[in-house]
Formats: sequence, structure tokens, C-alpha cells
Amino acid sequence: MAEVEPTEPTGSDSPAHTGSPHANGEFSPERDVRDLQALYYKHFGDRRKERQLLSTGAFFTTFAAVRGITHAIRAERGPFKNITPGGRHIHHMTFGITGLLTVGYLWLLEIGVAEDRRSSRVTSLVYGAGAALTLDEFALWLNLEDDYWTKQGRESIDAVVLFGSLLSLSVLGKGFLTELLKR
Repeated sequence: MAEVEPTEPTGSDSPAHTGSPHANGEFSPERDVRDLQALYYKHFGDRRKERQLLSTGAFFTTFAAVRGITHAIRAERGPFKNITPGGRHIHHMTFGITGLLTVGYLWLLEIGVAEDRRSSRVTSLVYGAGAALTLDEFALWLNLEDDYWTKQGRESIDAVVLFGSLLSLSVLGKGFLTELLKR
């Protein structure tokens, strides 16, 4: 399926036009949304760059959520409980590995890579979430011990910081944030 390239706005609607107020001094949310969309497509119109952005966002969001949930489980607060079918504790890295294997297989079949944006976006989100779920328990698979709450559990945070930094660097590149901050 051929992909339609977004058209770049011109004139006062172009991303280069940085004055948000209209000629009469009023702000236009509609124009600001169009400017933001144009800026987004300028920097993330390429599917690979968009996958990097979405994977990074899903990675950090999932990591923050899973840390919050595990703290709530440990404190016995809220609706969250450990998953223990038949008395066997299922670690969340199991779901991360499953997500990573699924996305890897789909990308091997070139599903979510060279097709429509929706499958590309979904597989990117699952990849980022799966990586976060897996790396959050890095110390467990490194030490083969359930040391999430011990000093050795810090190795998981180190792994998340390293991989998250790599993802962030791949997304930031040079332009999007600079142009966004100039607005």
C-alpha cells in the first residue's frame, strides 16, 4: 500500500511562521494545532523516526507505570495484586518478553514495518512497553534471583537508564525539540 506524504503548509500556516497571534493579536488554537502537526510530520513523517518516538514514549510510560504498580502491590494499596496462578508468581518481565517476541516475529514478517501507519504505530508501542517490562526486571535475569527490592535490584534501574538514553538519543536527533522550543 502506497503511503501518502503529508503536504507542507505554506505562508502564515507554515511551521516557519513562528508568531502564534493572528494579525489582530488573538491566539488561534486551530492554527497552533496545524503548526504542531506540520512540525510533527516534518520530523516524524518517516515511519522509522515515528517508530523511534513511539517506542521511546511507550518505554518510559510503561516503566513509570510498572514501578508505580509494583510499589502499590508491595504497600498493599489499590486494586493491584501479584499474578500467581496455581501459587506460581508470574513476573512482569514474562509479559515483556512475550511482547518483544511478538513484535520481533511481526517485524520479521515485515508487518508493522513497510505497511500502513497503524500497524507501525501499534508494534512500536508494544516494543517500547515490552522492553520496559523486561528491563525493569533486568537484575532478576542477570542474577537469577528475585532481587527487585534489594540493592542488587538497582541493576534494573541502570539497565533502564542506559536503554532509555539510547532510545531518547535516537528520537531527539537534532531538530524537533529545538524547533518546538522556539515556538
